[in-house]
Amino acid sequence: MNIEQTRLLVIDDDPGVVDYLVEMLKLKNYAVSGFTATTEALMAIENDAFDMVISDVVMPDMRGLELMTAIHHKRPEQLVLLMTAFGSIDLAMQSIRAGACDFLTKPFRIEELYLAVQRALKDRLMRRTAVKVTLSEENSFHSNVFTTHSPCMEELIKLAKRAATVNSTVLLTGESGTGKSAVARWIHDHSQHHQGPFIAVNCAALPHSLVESELFGVCKGAFTDASKDRPGLFAQAHSGTLFLDEIAELPIDMQPKLLQALETGKIRALGDHKETTVNVRLIAATHQILEQRVREKLFRPDLYHRLNVISLEVPPLRERKEDLEELTNTLIAAICVRLKRPRSINVSTEVFRWIRAYHWPGNVRELSNTLERAIVLAEHDTLLLEDLAQASKLPFNDNSYLEYAMQQKWTVEDIQQAYIRHVVEVTDNKIQAAKLLGLDRSTLYRKLGSSN
Repeated sequence: MNIEQTRLLVIDDDPGVVDYLVEMLKLKNYAVSGFTATTEALMAIENDAFDMVISDVVMPDMRGLELMTAIHHKRPEQLVLLMTAFGSIDLAMQSIRAGACDFLTKPFRIEELYLAVQRALKDRLMRRTAVKVTLSEENSFHSNVFTTHSPCMEELIKLAKRAATVNSTVLLTGESGTGKSAVARWIHDHSQHHQGPFIAVNCAALPHSLVESELFGVCKGAFTDASKDRPGLFAQAHSGTLFLDEIAELPIDMQPKLLQALETGKIRALGDHKETTVNVRLIAATHQILEQRVREKLFRPDLYHRLNVISLEVPPLRERKEDLEELTNTLIAAICVRLKRPRSINVSTEVFRWIRAYHWPGNVRELSNTLERAIVLAEHDTLLLEDLAQASKLPFNDNSYLEYAMQQKWTVEDIQQAYIRHVVEVTDNKIQAAKLLGLDRSTLYRKLGSSN
């Protein structure tokens, strides 16, 4: 999307806030309209197409969640970013479930708004341009995950080979960052569908109001913006594999339609009156415990059993200590190719010792990101311990973090701040980080601010 063509609409009952946000967003070359009355804003949305609506939650005549519902009634695929001075993590979750693409708590820095807007627009663009990953990219992913000398990974590979020979639904479980998407791609490449497309989508990144149209497609005339037919991800994955990551986040009211598609092999686009037959192999993944979600009535038991035909658990990196040295070298080689850097980067003994000692809560993803930042920042051909320390902004030592903290006479507050920064960095999502830390979002921002 060309930023010059990106149109935003701001809604807030405070004229000063509207003027400020309009002015600051225009500095980023967005075309921005501002309103203090919801009735006028809704008329503008009905008469014109905006790439994103940025709205206050608490309005005199209509709460933001109600306003969002009214917006989606007129334009079901409209991106809506909510902001409020009365935020809590509960309200944030309600907003996301109701279809908000993100949630900001006032007061926020304008840079946070810029990032939220850019992230939402990028996510939408990625969803609309889902394409098959190239073979070279596939091989890079596979080498990262399937580099192994550990018994738990050898068992996973054996089961993945069996799964690839049949057409049954596969459910991948395991912690975030372990490489579930790479396992899904490996299964696809070794299956009878290997010549078809591999289409992947993260269910947690789909706003509630867009799930049906993204998965099953839109028929021309289904709503105001539907000027032509648009195939959904199921149709795009025909004769191939559809990978639904974070399946636990799929809204429960959409789960029956997914179950029906799996049971019948037929889909119906939004606004269409006829069904279309598709030949799609489904692989789902989650880091959550689906049995618990079923008990909490957040996930349908019939869909869970339909997905759980073949269940594979991807082990965390801390259980693959035997793989760390070879995996590190493999990741460095792939990173150097991507960054067009010389591939003759060495790793010091101290770095390998620290990598083996660290528990890697973010798993392969965290290791890869840490190495990439270190390679970018390093001024020599050998990675040293200080390169990793500079890259991650966390203390590095041959001993464990707790031993290091004792040596440095850290207070509990020091340890807390380091952990908070680490969780935010690993998740790269402040809503998810707040949830993992058990904090509301305003408290998280306050603690992050106090650490600067």
